Order: sequence, then C-alpha cells, then structure tokens
Amino acid sequence: MSDRIELIRRAFDGRAADYDDSTMHRTLAADVADAVDLDGARTVLDIATGTGLVLRALAQRADGIRLIGVDISSSMLAVAERALPVAEWITAEATQLPLLPASMDIAICVTALHIIPDVPAALDEWHRVLRPGGRLITATFSSEYRSGIPKASTNRTYPSDHDPYASVPAISATLAPHGFGLRAHRNWTDGTDAVLIAEFVAESRP
Repeated sequence: MSDRIELIRRAFDGRAADYDDSTMHRTLAADVADAVDLDGARTVLDIATGTGLVLRALAQRADGIRLIGVDISSSMLAVAERALPVAEWITAEATQLPLLPASMDIAICVTALHIIPDVPAALDEWHRVLRPGGRLITATFSSEYRSGIPKASTNRTYPSDHDPYASVPAISATLAPHGFGLRAHRNWTDGTDAVLIAEFVAESRP
C-alpha cells in the first residue's frame, strides 16, 4: 500500500463512525441509486463504497442481484456490513479488484475519483471487470462546486484533483481512452454541493 493510499485509508477510518450523519452523503447516494437502471443486471459493484450508502439504497429494489462494495477503509466497510450484511464487502484498492474479467454488469463510483492516486490504472481495472456493454456510473464534484459555492472546510492530509471530472467535456475526455463512452449525464445539487452524475458504457478497446 502506497503512502498516499495509507493516508486516505487512515482519514476514512477516522470518519467511519459519523460518515452517515451527513445529509449530503445520504441524499446523493439515494439519488444515484434511484437513477441506476437494474434491468437485466446480475452484478453491481460499488467502488470506494465507504459505508455502502449506494448499495444500501439499491438493495431495496435489487432482489436477486449480487451487490459488491470495495473500499480501502476496513472501518467504513465494518459499518457497511452491519447495515447490509447480505452484500459482499471487500477491502481492496480501486486499481486491484479481486474480481474476474467481465464479471460485473454495473460499476459505480461516487465522489471518489478526485482522490484516487492512479486514475488511469483504476479505469483500466474497472473496464477489465465490466462485461462488454456494462455500465459505469460516476458522481463527481462539478465546476460549479469549485467556483464559489460554499463548502465545509477540511483538514485533508492527501492530495485531490477535481479538474479531470468537473465537467462533461473533461470527464468524457478522461474516460474515453480507457474504453468508456458517455451515455447520459445530469447535474445534482443540494444547494451547497454541485455534482455531475454521468453514465458510461464499457466499449471495445483497440
């Protein structure tokens, strides 16, 4: 585990106990989950799942679907498992998923791309585990979030980079070389945070 990954892990271990207290986290997770089309899906993977808020929301209408959450924070996953014991919770990095190729129908990543240290490697890994035509749903803080909307101050101990995911052209250009084509997008806000929710399709790569 790299030093940067370790800093992120420690930070989120420390937030696990009260992470679900955030109305923003709960509301965004529920809205993302509500928008996921589960028709024909047998497997759903939530990357950087945290306390599993997205899968917990999906579970209400995912009868018979295999739900898998992956995160580097064991403390976050402990909360997730207590809340949704029927799902599978795996401690792993976004670049090293212990899953078979083309075994996932849907992958989801909510507000984590900007802190993943090696996004190109992560995107290649997500493409590997998604079946051809599988879908990737991302939620990333948008340009509006970064240009003046108030947000809570943080004492973050690790770097982050919003720019490659803060607009439709930016995130499309970032994901396209890794085999993801933009299918749909919409904007979300709670009046403080602004988030771009985008859906991509795993396409064939040269």
